[in-house]
Amino acid sequence: MITGSILPYHHQSIHTENGRLKMSIKLSTALIPFTLAAALAVSGAGLAADTAVHDHDHGDTPFELQLNDGEKWAIDAPLAKAMGDISLVMRGSIDAIHEDQLPATEYVPLAEQINDSVAYMVENCELQPEADAQLHMIIAQLVTGADKMAGNNVDATPRGGAVQVLGALEGYERYFDDPDFVAVIH
Repeated sequence: MITGSILPYHHQSIHTENGRLKMSIKLSTALIPFTLAAALAVSGAGLAADTAVHDHDHGDTPFELQLNDGEKWAIDAPLAKAMGDISLVMRGSIDAIHEDQLPATEYVPLAEQINDSVAYMVENCELQPEADAQLHMIIAQLVTGADKMAGNNVDATPRGGAVQVLGALEGYERYFDDPDFVAVIH
């Protein structure tokens, strides 16, 4: 576990009445990509992607999500809202993204909306620790993809970042129990 004042955020764990762990993290949205990259590097987290669904890759950082004893992970309202918002944003541009017709400048506002939704999710979600650990793999993919979409990674294209975000959304749909989630069809 990483502790101390060297981290760019304030972290406080609170156990609620029902035994759930609520983690309060105050983090600047500009620092999210760096914080997640550092956390993944320090933890040595291994990630593996399921790309069998489509004939194209969904990002260069693999991840391996797991079900909760064969069942999808429970969610809460803030998580459903944030993931629904990200799906809505991506559905609005999916045709242009898929056909590689979306100009690079138009990826930037999409990336900003994704980062805003991730920040909301981190600030407001109250998941069981095991579900939260699975969610962090999704968050890492969303943030990394949004970073590429914003043009912050010289080794990646904005479209490649969008494809990574789509992979994260597919993982969410497959592993989290959100009956109201509208998938991005592509």
